[in-house]
Amino acid sequence: MTPPLDVLVVGAGPTGLALAAQLRTYGTRFRIVDRSLDRVRESRALGIQPRTLEALAGFGVTEELVDRGNTAMRLRLHLTRRAVSVPLFDIGATDTPYPFLLFLAQAETERVLGEHLAARDVAIERGTEVVGLERQGPLVACRLRGRDGAEETVTARYVVGCDGAHSTVRARAGIGFEGYAYPQTYLLADLEVDGLEPGAVHSYMTGGGMLFFFPLGSPAPWRMLAMRPSDVPDSKVTLPLLQGIAERYGARGLVLRDPVWMTDFRLHNRGAAHYRSGPFFLAGDAAHIHSPAGAQGMNTGIQDALNLGWKLALVCRGAAPEELLETYGAERAPVGRDVRRFTDRALVIATSPNPVLRFARARLVPRLAPLVRHATAPRRWVFRTVSELGIHYRRSPASTTGTRSPRRGPRAGDRLPDLPRGLQARVAAPGWHLLLTGPAHLWPDERLAPVLAGRADLITVHRLGDRSPWPDVAQGLVRPDGHVGYVTRGAELGGLRAYVERWLPAGPT
Repeated sequence: MTPPLDVLVVGAGPTGLALAAQLRTYGTRFRIVDRSLDRVRESRALGIQPRTLEALAGFGVTEELVDRGNTAMRLRLHLTRRAVSVPLFDIGATDTPYPFLLFLAQAETERVLGEHLAARDVAIERGTEVVGLERQGPLVACRLRGRDGAEETVTARYVVGCDGAHSTVRARAGIGFEGYAYPQTYLLADLEVDGLEPGAVHSYMTGGGMLFFFPLGSPAPWRMLAMRPSDVPDSKVTLPLLQGIAERYGARGLVLRDPVWMTDFRLHNRGAAHYRSGPFFLAGDAAHIHSPAGAQGMNTGIQDALNLGWKLALVCRGAAPEELLETYGAERAPVGRDVRRFTDRALVIATSPNPVLRFARARLVPRLAPLVRHATAPRRWVFRTVSELGIHYRRSPASTTGTRSPRRGPRAGDRLPDLPRGLQARVAAPGWHLLLTGPAHLWPDERLAPVLAGRADLITVHRLGDRSPWPDVAQGLVRPDGHVGYVTRGAELGGLRAYVERWLPAGPT
């Protein structure tokens, strides 16, 4: 009899691929299936945030993504009589090796992740649809239908739905998907644009709506995103239609040509009532959908996957308690709600027909735009929010501070900031990382032995001595997703040992 899978991953978009990459790192028994016959060829999502680049660095794919993408650093605001340049990501980016928003087509992101998996003998089973999920004691019986129509049933301990807004896993698990649709229709196209300055994001904002051009590179130089004016009837998207709408929003003198892809769509703002129901988990668009404002969707999904993956892997190995899986929803659901709230406000400000907001877009924005570069505090807040570097899990059960809270440095639950050259790359490797500061005599091997007993292959020790960038931090245990699980200013090891015994109570099986 074939032994059960540890995890069945449903959906091979960026979220599912990232989850598969992490499960493969830990040697987890899993399969990844997708009902589509091929990966996406269109550039759906197109921005990769700094935090996502950090999170993917441990797989060795980040540099390739950066090489293929465009690190545009300026926003060009086209006003009625002039254009104003606003730097992007030039404030608040001192603690990351990737201080930019990377523009890269989703198709290319999927290609890089797919090639990473293929090099590690992971087969993405395309054309395979989940047609049944039934709980059978501690397992789930999963009925799969292949592209030839043949069906098979496999069992798995856990099933993760990374299968998008119309998630089969979410429906089978009986999890609600609450929210609403926006009234506007939007137009999307990848195409050539003559007369547009390269190396910048171009924004045209009027009282009636907004138009954006994003530097893409592949499969076309530009991505166009525009709101269909309310008096323009729904019809097939054509190049003349796009040209006319661009001119209506003030993009005169531009020539749109050679479209690779054109479509229209409606936006929704919805979230799953729960991220887990028994053995079923949701991640990415299966858990939350919202407007593309701020390029948050794909990034939030990938980070969902990388929060969940190591927890599933350790629980399946017997190296962590089932309780660890409960922290997934506790940590990621608030992030999903915050992203939905932020993108909703941005979209309403940019597109609402409310007379006050129309007036603000038409009259106030042109007057205030030149002052934006001097508004350092708001720009820093926007950067930390949009880049997702500010995400933390301070209220998570898996975030603990010792007897003495550090006055400087990261708090328990925070993302670990960029460290001195050489150490950051090592901390990006899989597993837990114990950072020890202070004189060497504080941390002899005999003191660490009870903490590492049976867990030496899960916890890597880094002795920073007195060269730590955070003098107050004596001990910091960094989780596999790059967030601080335990931190203290004291030289005692009792709190650290208690933390490890709770979340890593036994060595791996």
